[in-house]
Amino acid sequence: MTRGAVFVLGAAFAAVGAVADISHQRAADMLYRVVSADRATYARKVVQRLTRDEKIITASEHFEDESALPLPAQMFRFGAELVADETDEFSYSLLSLHPINKKNGPGTDAEEEGLRHVAENPGENYYGEETLGDERHFVAVYPDHAVAEACVNCHNNHKDSPRADAKLGDVMGGVVIRIRLD
Repeated sequence: MTRGAVFVLGAAFAAVGAVADISHQRAADMLYRVVSADRATYARKVVQRLTRDEKIITASEHFEDESALPLPAQMFRFGAELVADETDEFSYSLLSLHPINKKNGPGTDAEEEGLRHVAENPGENYYGEETLGDERHFVAVYPDHAVAEACVNCHNNHKDSPRADAKLGDVMGGVVIRIRLD
């Protein structure tokens, strides 16, 4: 996500928060649509096309050292980090019950409960609240599906992957969105 897109996303969120009839759930749902579309577009139109279909370049978690494309999960995290630099009103992350990178596992009870919920209940999202430190947050978890064959192959063949049976369309984890309530 570009720095300009972060400002647009932040401004959109501020406008949503200014409208009294927009619930935290609806705001989270709208944010999810944006970050999910960006992730799917990058996975399909860039990574899948350039690495698997046209075989022009590789994608790697060590993309800088290997002159490769960043992985979709890395691009997602880069955007989330830019947003975190701009605001503390909301945050988003990509987590999994079966992460390749252990730092991408659930870190709170709400994250774990939400990830289990979206994995076990196809088509459903998870909504709840949690307190982190002295701040209350609305928490939403949305299923993150394998949207490209490149994603499936990478997860199935990665040396640190806890699973090797992923298929296109499988729930691989979840997008976690937090909105500060206090």
